[in-house]
Amino acid sequence: MDVHIWSDVVCPWCYLGKRRFEHALALFDHRDEIRVVHRSFQLDPSRPRHQTANRREMLKSKYQLSEQQLRDMDARMEHLAEVEGLEYHLIDAGLTGNTLDAHQLLQLGKAREIQDAVIERLYRAYFTEQRSVFDRDSLVTLAVEAGLDQAEARDVLERDAYVEAVTADVLEARSLGVSGVPFFVLGGRYVVSGAQATDVFTEALTKAWEDEAITSSAERS
Repeated sequence: MDVHIWSDVVCPWCYLGKRRFEHALALFDHRDEIRVVHRSFQLDPSRPRHQTANRREMLKSKYQLSEQQLRDMDARMEHLAEVEGLEYHLIDAGLTGNTLDAHQLLQLGKAREIQDAVIERLYRAYFTEQRSVFDRDSLVTLAVEAGLDQAEARDVLERDAYVEAVTADVLEARSLGVSGVPFFVLGGRYVVSGAQATDVFTEALTKAWEDEAITSSAERS
């Protein structure tokens, strides 16, 4: 059974949702028969490529937050991440920007069958290590650390080889009514929106698997 996950690499809820889903999957009896596919979604595709902005100022402006409100929000997010075994450094995090190039590497990771390693490396770089996921040199270094070939990763970015694939993922998300991420589609029909609690993912996996089994049985009979 396939599980498709739409996310953006600068979305703190996406990394949290990924980990909560993984905790549920680790306890799922049929976990070895689940194929996870990470799909691209950009929270702000209108941002100019190859330019960065101050993350804190962007969030304060976008959500009309005071400095203290933003610090409180980041502190709560860091605590939620810690509960799931993640290490976030948001309070003093620096930059945000267009994630198209990061998603091109995610698509390359899919083609090379190491997609999870790529997205995990990008998440950790951004949220834990405060490394750039916008600068191409930084992205190529992270791609190599995730297991991709250096020359191929750079070539993909220079040629924009996977822009169409990223766009296709975003358009499919919009056709499904997705306005925020993370967004999970299990077995092609069960949907979980947001970084829900682990037991929500456990229930969704069980229902989707049972439904898949019933459908397969009906098709064979």
